[in-house]
Amino acid sequence: MPWCNTNHNANLTVQKRSINVTIQKDQSAIEPIWWLPTPDEATLDADIQAMFAKARANVGFLPNVLATYAFRPERLRRWIKHFNAIMYGESDLSVAEREMIGVAVSAQNHCLYCLIAHGAELRRLLEDEVLGDRIVMDYRRAGLDARTTAMLDFAVKITVHPVECTPADHDALRGYGFSDEAIFDIAETAALFNFTNRMASALGMMPNRIYHQIGRQAG
Repeated sequence: MPWCNTNHNANLTVQKRSINVTIQKDQSAIEPIWWLPTPDEATLDADIQAMFAKARANVGFLPNVLATYAFRPERLRRWIKHFNAIMYGESDLSVAEREMIGVAVSAQNHCLYCLIAHGAELRRLLEDEVLGDRIVMDYRRAGLDARTTAMLDFAVKITVHPVECTPADHDALRGYGFSDEAIFDIAETAALFNFTNRMASALGMMPNRIYHQIGRQAG
């Protein structure tokens, strides 16, 4: 997808099956998308409106995280650049590995928004809805290899017991072939999601309903 990468070319509405168009209607008519007032898009600065238009063109809908984060426009501008740099910038980690870190951290934090949104992206990237769902629910039982499990274990340790991280954790990751740059990126990606999880949960952000259908086969 990704849900807030406005530079991405994928159109998520083009799936192997048709998506019920009613799910793309204004979600605010069904339920609040967060607990604070949602900005009126027409009143936003031109660059934010352009960002929203690009998001709709790229993924087929406006992710609720953008609609809500526009409550503080300058924070949105800075945050989305930071998010895209970490998730889609140059790295020894694949985008799928970074999404796995995101869902592992989000599962630990019970973040509804990020689990649903990034679970959808992970299914799409893996082209395997079963594996994607299993990683979201419990990566330790998803059948991942030892290298990937070690990466996610470190991300969870950063989330739950950061003060207990030691050089031994880095040595263990190097033993699985992770570069020092990759270790940095694991830590930064885990830290990013700990921030976004807390923002989403503290402000009551709800994921777009369409995420539940992305990356799934017809049936």
